Amino acid sequence: MTSEPSPPPARRPRRHFSMIRTFVLADFVTLGNGFAGAGAILASMQALATANPRWLWVAFALMPVALVMDVADGRIARWRFRKSPLGADLDSLADVISFGMAPAALAFAVGLRGGLDVAALLYFVACGISRLARFNVTSAELSDGTGKVKYFEGTPIPTSLLLVMVLAVALWQGRIGDALWGGVWDIGPVQLHPLVLMYVASGSAMISKTLRIPKF
Repeated sequence: MTSEPSPPPARRPRRHFSMIRTFVLADFVTLGNGFAGAGAILASMQALATANPRWLWVAFALMPVALVMDVADGRIARWRFRKSPLGADLDSLADVISFGMAPAALAFAVGLRGGLDVAALLYFVACGISRLARFNVTSAELSDGTGKVKYFEGTPIPTSLLLVMVLAVALWQGRIGDALWGGVWDIGPVQLHPLVLMYVASGSAMISKTLRIPKF
């Protein structure tokens, strides 16, 4: 006597926006960080397209908004005792946009557009990406018994806001484009604005293993 085949398992109904449903409040704040950084990049592009420096001020204004969101998401997660599995990766991706790409885009928009300038800005972005990837991998071994990271290896990527502040002062003084502090050096067929070296220094500090910054 043959047994009847068991019926196939019932399909679970497909839920729309199932990924968004897993987000907690802190994740939406993290997305706000990424939105502010992306807005700064688009405003920088608009400044170049229209030759209107007012768009640069929009970009500069969005940078502290990104920082507030970056600080707030962690505080909200701890306050509500809720974080999603995507939280850490969302935070890193948003930080790459807001504190890696956006400062580089602003630098390009204010006049750091020589061949060696672009190479320096790309180096800075690569250092930011590498620094965040290293933090995600090593955060467990750097944390104490409560799971909180005790210190950063290398400077945190939001310190790039110091570079943005320098550019904002330059814009305020009208020292952008050909009038950038330090002028421009012609090195063979390419150009270098010495001011871009602060991006090289910032990127190098981010990937340093000897610099240990306490996390408060």
